[in-house]
Amino acid sequence: MFTSFYSEGVVWPDGTEEPVQTVIFATGYRPNLTYLQPIGALDAEGKPLQTAGISLSVPGLYYVGLEGQRSFASATLRGVGPDAKYVVRKLLRYLKNHL
Repeated sequence: MFTSFYSEGVVWPDGTEEPVQTVIFATGYRPNLTYLQPIGALDAEGKPLQTAGISLSVPGLYYVGLEGQRSFASATLRGVGPDAKYVVRKLLRYLKNHL
């Protein structure tokens, strides 16, 4: 597991920086997203700055499975599917315009 992000990718435990274009996480019920703090993706309480799974502060950063992301069911198996579909559509549009 990498230890943090930098502007072009991730930093591994030995300090090696590796450029990456995509990171997909399965963080579980209570995500610990502290590694996103250095890039300005979190508020003062450590919660993602996002609307409907789209980061408000980091272009190209998207979330799925957050509590209350798009509905009361977002953090459940029932809700994550529709949220993922929505986020993937937005992500594809972003990639089309930025690659």
